[in-house]
Formats: sequence, structure tokens, C-alpha cells
Amino acid sequence: MRAIVYTEYGPPDVLKLKTIQMPTPKDDEVLIRVRATSVNYGDITARNFKNIPARDFNMSMALWLPSRVMFGWNKPKKQILGSEFSGVVEQVGKSTRRFKGGDEVFGYRGANMGANAEYLCVPEKSQVALKPVNLSFQEAAAVPYGAITALNLLRAANIQKGQKVLINGASGGIGSAALQLAKDQGAVVTGVCSTPRMDLVRSLGADHVVDYTREDFTRRGEMYDLIFDILGRSSFAKSKNVLNPGGRYLLASFKTKQLLEMAWTTVRGSKRVICAISADKPDDLLAVKQLAEEGKIRSIIDRAFPMEQTREAHRYVEEGHKKGSVVIVQ
Repeated sequence: MRAIVYTEYGPPDVLKLKTIQMPTPKDDEVLIRVRATSVNYGDITARNFKNIPARDFNMSMALWLPSRVMFGWNKPKKQILGSEFSGVVEQVGKSTRRFKGGDEVFGYRGANMGANAEYLCVPEKSQVALKPVNLSFQEAAAVPYGAITALNLLRAANIQKGQKVLINGASGGIGSAALQLAKDQGAVVTGVCSTPRMDLVRSLGADHVVDYTREDFTRRGEMYDLIFDILGRSSFAKSKNVLNPGGRYLLASFKTKQLLEMAWTTVRGSKRVICAISADKPDDLLAVKQLAEEGKIRSIIDRAFPMEQTREAHRYVEEGHKKGSVVIVQ
């Protein structure tokens, strides 16, 4: 089978299209013919991990070190990227019960990756489920990472109907899912993004959109019950002035400083910092499937690249061109 393989860290040019041995499913696994996979933040980071210093890593030093060891210190241990996928079940192990040949599925591999290949084996009890019937293979491949992460992190926020929520980074995978989930919970949502992505954020249901290249959301005079800062682009020091009493500043990416702020605000004051980590479970994907089929969450595809153009897909994402999701199709 064909796969996109990288044996060294670096720019998109390290990605090579190669022919490798086709996997065989174990008794508890299913073999999937991959139809689409996304190019997300995790793929870009993993591909160039050696060249990302701890200070530029989007999480604390305590997580950078084990992550670097897990992915490989000098060269990648996991040589096939791709954490989100959709496809068709080709074969099932003899002890599997959930799936059969021909089933259309989608899923999330997390740090295990491996979806940038024509075929993929995954455990039956991992994060794989029947594809939402109303989504194409491309759309389904771009849903799991952002939706599962947003679903987990927003549980810590306990959004109530009518609350005012701001999503800082509303056009990315996590942010766009968080926007839609917050709307589904009855919140009044403001999305923060750059100029080219304003229409995208509006199309996902944002009540208000702020262009961060032209306006600082902390100086608009609007107050919020929750600020969800996806990549830690703002700070609690600035944002607390536009938080209502009892408001929460929720972070998906954080350093040691934010962990200390969380500890401090737990015992002092009514406004809290929440540093949350997504503890993904297989049932979360089933919840995402249901939300998608109910029309409460969707993905918007910016561009689709064939497998042969995976380098170009990575370059397109890395250079900041994407407006929506970028997928690789087979």
C-alpha cells in the first residue's frame, strides 16, 4: 500500500510517498480503507517537533519533555502522520462485533496517528464509529479532533443558556467546534479571528465576530461569562477586566504560569482560570456523531489535496492560508 512517511523532522519536504507493507488486523481490530484524513495542528507540530523549543511549545515544559520522548528525540518514532480519518471497513478481526465489511466509519487516532496511508488498522474499542450519515468522507475526516477536544474542555466551563461566551481562535479546529457547541447550549457567542476568516466564523453561527487584526476584544466594552482562549493568545491579566463576576477564563493550551494562576484564582476572587486537558474517550466520538447527525456540529472544507500533494497540503496549512479544514483524499 502507499503511505506518506517521514523519517526525519523538518519542513514539508521531509514527507515522502512510499510503498509499504499493508497491515493485517489483529483479532480485536478492523482494517479500514482510508478515504480522507485531515491536516491539523498536531500534524504540523509532530512533523517538525525537533525544531520546536520548549518555549514555543503550546503546553507547559512538564508536557513538552514526555511528548518529545514519545514522538522521538532526534528522529520520529511514529513515521506516518494523520490523527483524523474517515473510510470504509475492509476487513474485521475474528473477535470484533461492532463493525462489518463495507461500513463507513470515521475516527480519531490522537498521538498514535498513522492515518496518512491507504489502509489503517485500529482497535475496535478505540475512537472509531460509524460515519455520520449526513457528512461526506471529507467532512467527517475533519470533525473528530476539534469536536472531541472542545466537547471535553467545555464540560469544565458548564455553559448556561443565555451566557455570553467569547471564543478566541474561533476559526480553527477546536475553536470552530467550541463555537457550535456553545451555540447549541444556548450561549450568545462572539468569535475572534483574522479578517479572511470572518465569513467562516459567521457561517458557523457566531452572533458577533471580532477581527483581532483591527480590534482588541478586551477593549470593546463587552462583558463575558466565559472566555475560551484556544492557543493562549491573550492573558488572564488582560481578559479578567471583561469577565463578569464568576466568569471563567478557559485555556486549551497553557504554560506553568497559567497553572499557577488557576491555583491562585481557585482560592481568591470570583473570576477563575481553568487549564483543562481533553481526556478523550471512545464514547466522546459517539456523542460527536450524534451532534453531527442532528446538524449541531459540522466542518467546512477549505481545500482537498490528493495524497501525492501532501507536502503542498502541509505547506498551505503551515503558511496560514486555510479558511476551514484541509484534507487529504484518496
